[in-house]
Amino acid sequence: MKIFVTCALPYANGPLHLGHLRSTYIPADIYSRYQRMVGNDVLFVCATDEHGTPIAVKAEKEGKDPLEITTKYYKKIKSDLDKCDISFDNFSRTSSDIHYKVAQNFFLKLYKKGYIYEKEIKQFYCTNCKRFLPDRYVEGICPYCDSEGARGDHCEVCGRHLEVLELIKPRCILCSGEPEIRKSKHYFFKLSKFQKKLKEWVENNEELPSNVKNYTLEWLKEGLNDWIMTRDMKWGVPVPLEDAEGKVIYVWGEAFLGYISSAIEWSKKNKKDWKEYWDSGAIHFIGKDIIYHHTIFWPAMLMAYGCKLPRTVIAGEYLSLEGKKMSTSKNWVVWVSDFLKRFDSDLLRYYLTINAPLTRDTDFSWDDFQRRVNDELADILGNFIHRALMFTYRFFDAKIPEPSEFGEKDIEFEERIKESPKIVGNFIENFKFRDGLIEIMKLARDGNKYFNDQEPWKTFKENKYKAATCIYLCDQAVKAIGVLIKPYLPKTSSNILSMLNLDDNVRWEDANEFIEPNHKINKPKPLFSKIKSEVIEKEKTKLKEKVKNE
Repeated sequence: MKIFVTCALPYANGPLHLGHLRSTYIPADIYSRYQRMVGNDVLFVCATDEHGTPIAVKAEKEGKDPLEITTKYYKKIKSDLDKCDISFDNFSRTSSDIHYKVAQNFFLKLYKKGYIYEKEIKQFYCTNCKRFLPDRYVEGICPYCDSEGARGDHCEVCGRHLEVLELIKPRCILCSGEPEIRKSKHYFFKLSKFQKKLKEWVENNEELPSNVKNYTLEWLKEGLNDWIMTRDMKWGVPVPLEDAEGKVIYVWGEAFLGYISSAIEWSKKNKKDWKEYWDSGAIHFIGKDIIYHHTIFWPAMLMAYGCKLPRTVIAGEYLSLEGKKMSTSKNWVVWVSDFLKRFDSDLLRYYLTINAPLTRDTDFSWDDFQRRVNDELADILGNFIHRALMFTYRFFDAKIPEPSEFGEKDIEFEERIKESPKIVGNFIENFKFRDGLIEIMKLARDGNKYFNDQEPWKTFKENKYKAATCIYLCDQAVKAIGVLIKPYLPKTSSNILSMLNLDDNVRWEDANEFIEPNHKINKPKPLFSKIKSEVIEKEKTKLKEKVKNE
């Protein structure tokens, strides 16, 4: 079975923070890794989103070429994702030649089919800069809360969406001059034509999660207006029409196509047809702030073009920080690169997954992070694996022991091990990633209890065969955990399988296959170290200092 998986394109004007990983990249990676392990053919793609006014504004203010800025952040973002073991098959850029060609061809086809039309609109024009100003190039006073510094599309103070012409005392952000209103020709997409079809698609798609479905249906209640598809700018994908000089395709009119251009790029490298994957039903992993983009704008464009619609859209809810909303402008944020300088990526993957279901907002707390690593990863998972393998290494010559006849508790634990792959797999298939990880941790807890109840350190002296049965089954549980945890904590999985002297390239079904007695293992090493309180206090102090110095 072929599966097409995408992640929302990270915007290339800054590095990644923990919220990005939690909502989008870790869940998508868990799903993709699992599907590969069960034998499916996965195409997992992404790209950096490199156009739009924020990048253009930043470049002009810094006197740089926009491509210089996006290249810098492309490298940083890709590095962060690689270090977090996000297993993309292809990670591209929307500034690539392939993407430009795909986006322009897509625009042209919609235009020729009559879904894109010309219309004159009123727009601010700066006589000093001698150009029309996209919304982000204009600031002024918010007409709703009277706050100064409101942008042409949004007020940071009251949170209201704004139309640029609503601003009081507008000014050009580049020269501070007062712009005048002029007429400008733009291109619009007939989004209103797809109101009924979109509603039917959303209501009848049983795979859309409730948080995505409900959010989209609320948007559709308002009724859809046609959507402007162009901007007066130099930075972006040029509109491929003769009379559209100086206009580019609006970033949301072409960024979606980064999924397809990245897949095409992969196809050219691997000589495979990306369409076979797309036609199997694409699965989009995104953050909840762009739900309506992916369930209204994007499917409407695909309907107009004549493409198969995505299978589903999985939207991760927000991550706050120490009980407060993350803010990059106020430096109330933990950057991925900073985190990885001090902690292993598997600790982050664990905490951001176990903390709450993907469909619910959650909080990153340094104290809670320490608690979960110490009490769960070290004391439960790491403890069970280390004591089982160390007992094998010391008392059975580093070989999986030969079991004797199973008693009632042995049979129960054996069944518990063998049922785990199906339970965890069903959770991952249904995008309940936290539940799957909780189930793996339960198996480790059950392993600890079984080990304690059987007391092999005592029975070894009295009845070596009974102790051998206990350790045999504990070793099988360790193997099962090593396999099942691979989509979640790939490095930890590799370490477990290495201690068991097993190949790292495992299939999901291998969790059910017991290791033969007398198989030699390697010397066990502790999987996790406890995090000291002074380390956590240092992180909390750094966070507060960053805000003070802003």
